[in-house]
Amino acid sequence: MSDATNSGIRNGILRQRLAAILVADVAGYTRLMAADEHETVAALDHARTIIRTHVDANFGRVIDMAGDSALVLFETATGAVQAALAIQKDTTEASADLPEERRMRFRIGVHLGDVIVKPDGSIYGDGVNIAARLEALAQPGGIMISDGVRGAVRGKVAGNFVDQGEQQVKNIDHPVRAYALVPGGGAKPAPAAPAPIPLALPDRPSIAVLPFANISRDPEQDYFADGMVEDIITELSRFQRLFVIARNTSFTYKGRSVDVKKVAQELGVHFVLEGSVRKAGDRVRITAQLINGDTGQHVWAERYEDVLSDVFDLQERITHQVVASMVPQIESEEMRLLERGKRRYSEADDIAWRAVKTLADGEFQGRPALVDEAIRLSDQSIAKNPACQQAWAALASAHSWRVFLAWTHDRKADLAAARHAADELMQLAPNDSRSYYLRGVVESLTGEFAASVADLRKAQALNPNDAPPQFFLSQLEASDGQVERAKALAVQATRLSPKDRWVSTAHLAMAICAFIENDQQALHDWSALAIQSQPSHPFRRVLMIAYAAQVGDLSLLHSNIEKLQSFAPDFIPSLFSGDSVPLRRRTDMDALLGILSKAGLRGQALR
Repeated sequence: MSDATNSGIRNGILRQRLAAILVADVAGYTRLMAADEHETVAALDHARTIIRTHVDANFGRVIDMAGDSALVLFETATGAVQAALAIQKDTTEASADLPEERRMRFRIGVHLGDVIVKPDGSIYGDGVNIAARLEALAQPGGIMISDGVRGAVRGKVAGNFVDQGEQQVKNIDHPVRAYALVPGGGAKPAPAAPAPIPLALPDRPSIAVLPFANISRDPEQDYFADGMVEDIITELSRFQRLFVIARNTSFTYKGRSVDVKKVAQELGVHFVLEGSVRKAGDRVRITAQLINGDTGQHVWAERYEDVLSDVFDLQERITHQVVASMVPQIESEEMRLLERGKRRYSEADDIAWRAVKTLADGEFQGRPALVDEAIRLSDQSIAKNPACQQAWAALASAHSWRVFLAWTHDRKADLAAARHAADELMQLAPNDSRSYYLRGVVESLTGEFAASVADLRKAQALNPNDAPPQFFLSQLEASDGQVERAKALAVQATRLSPKDRWVSTAHLAMAICAFIENDQQALHDWSALAIQSQPSHPFRRVLMIAYAAQVGDLSLLHSNIEKLQSFAPDFIPSLFSGDSVPLRRRTDMDALLGILSKAGLRGQALR
């Protein structure tokens, strides 16, 4: 550490100082890793050696070199810029023998400003933030510097400065004038074209699907990759709650090395999906990564491998799996961002998303008060915008869950409110699978079984990638004693979206089938899985209670009764009163009530 840096730290006291900050990051690192992990890691290790060499030669100090990025502190702006030029030159030469799409290129940002040095040697402050924002503005293989750096190094380094104008960067309350530094001392290049005006973001989650990279060096795989991307775009468009960029626009990025954050800005989307296809012999590997367009961070990633026998069959199968798995991740990410205080939509839509998040917490944590709060938020959103589909969907779900979980004080009123909300949603979105799904849920609670099954099948036909309707349909078929149909649906829906938060509904369907078939081991195993995913769902506990009562496991019996009493004390009484009928066949329901009666659990047992 230099004397200047030491002067900033005395007796553990933080000191502010002027310094030149360099931030570097690998462009397209995810794509490179997907193409060849070993080669990319080796190239990154070599690049780190190059960076350290030029940092040391220019009297700098590496603060952090985590992942594919680097944060470096220099005593002078000249040292920082000379190091940046040398790093770009040597790292570019190091990968010159590789195909263009496999070369490792860095973006570098350099800023001269105040930093705060902590006792452990780490640094933070606006100076670091601005350098990071400049790095994000640089082109792959390029260097972006601030006005202060340009003034300090002009005439001292071999390069031209291309004015990029004033840039409004994230978390900095004033514009930053940026310059692209072009190596060499020749004539200045033509000024860069002005950056496009960012498009306004839609009031619903939005996504662009970029053409997948063919990294198998087999030109025939271009057709496979392009066809799969086209299918993914088409299938995503079935979700009317998403805004999806059209194929013709997405394919303008084919063959280009792109910055995902800039693509998101250019297209006005919240999320970007990118991926790659590699063929080896008769096998094909597809990777897909969902990226937050605002931060550039990964939200979800998955890898699929299969035998390439029937191209169209494989293409269709992978497409359905990608889409069905990705949409729940988008919605989960929206709720995570909301939890961190991120505002993304109009006021009404933002309140509706808060309702969705609150409802999910109430459902999965067994907290009735949160379901009540979700209803209040939904009503508030609708008051601001009666056409807000998300609010009507949340309202229908919340009133339904009150009935499902026996948390209602007025079953008739909640069913009426759920029906009204579902009908309003159907008026607003008559061709959306979610509208039919939620109406089918309400109908299942009002005893309209045939209508419920018809609506759920309609939802499945409208959007075969929407897993929740299929999960619920499997439970409904199980409750009607249609064991084989229920099992087939549960397996199909789980294969479609194995990480979906509602996958436990398929586990519940399998547990119901096991109860009907009197398969005690399967009843225990599937009930345990269902409880593990959603511990506050009462009927899952009831099935485990039934298992424990039949096999005489008193410890398991009492622990599940205690759990059930803690979040749904009225549920077993509702079974005996006939308010809740989770098994439609009289013989199945009588068998369940008989087991509960023998265990001493009659109508008032949990009160």
